[in-house]
Amino acid sequence: MTGFQITGASAADMEMIRGWADEEGWNPGDSDRFAFAVADPEGFLVGRLDGEPAACVSAVRYGAGFGFIGFYIARPAFRGQGYGIRLWDAAMKRLEGRLVGLDGVVEQQENYRRSGFRHAWNNVRHEGAPRGGAPGAGGVELVDAASLPFGQLAAYDRRFFPEARDAFLSAWTGLPGRTALAAVRDGRIEGVGVVRPSSGAARVGPLYAATPEVAAALLCGLAEHAPGGLVSVDVPDANPRAAPLLASLGLVPVFETARMYTGPAPALELAGLYGVTSLELG
Repeated sequence: MTGFQITGASAADMEMIRGWADEEGWNPGDSDRFAFAVADPEGFLVGRLDGEPAACVSAVRYGAGFGFIGFYIARPAFRGQGYGIRLWDAAMKRLEGRLVGLDGVVEQQENYRRSGFRHAWNNVRHEGAPRGGAPGAGGVELVDAASLPFGQLAAYDRRFFPEARDAFLSAWTGLPGRTALAAVRDGRIEGVGVVRPSSGAARVGPLYAATPEVAAALLCGLAEHAPGGLVSVDVPDANPRAAPLLASLGLVPVFETARMYTGPAPALELAGLYGVTSLELG
């Protein structure tokens, strides 16, 4: 094998990509790659130079009209040589004709603008151990999300995401080692949260809630399943109640990205979005 070649990612490549993301300080979940592969098995690309992995990107298709870019990484030794942009072009071609979203790190946002992306909101990662224990949530009961009819859970997720993603959601909430909780009142879902182990603070996402009180109850409940109670949440500033709530619970900002789209931002229930599911897949 000679020259630069782009191929789909193997299972071993997915583990490698996860390691690269960890080295970038993104702290992906330990088992996220298994749910990612379910979302779109062909949506992960690796560029190799003379057989050596040099860069990666994900270009995941959702439904008929949406796509999401993530894991855009060129290894340090291969940066500035055009390999990353060739992989980027392949990813965007795969999503041609769709509204495309991404969560861009600060230093790359101007490049994304030049590629046609528009800023929608910022995600600010908050990290810490929620203090004070689980507060009252006005009669909401926290239950294992797996105890609910999956159709009810999937319909709730659709309020916060542009397309149905049932296969991904089933894996995301059900993989071993993670905990998915739902806040239920009178048989209705009023919040959902998932916590999963990672190299650093346990990652929480999504975090959906009807009110700040429900979000706080869910976050504190999820933190009980995190080592040392330490959690990390990517909080959208499009919900003005989210960051102040996490600050009140003792979490502090540590990292920032921008949610960007190639067209108008989709109509989502942002007032109930306290933590995005994943910076890599939306």
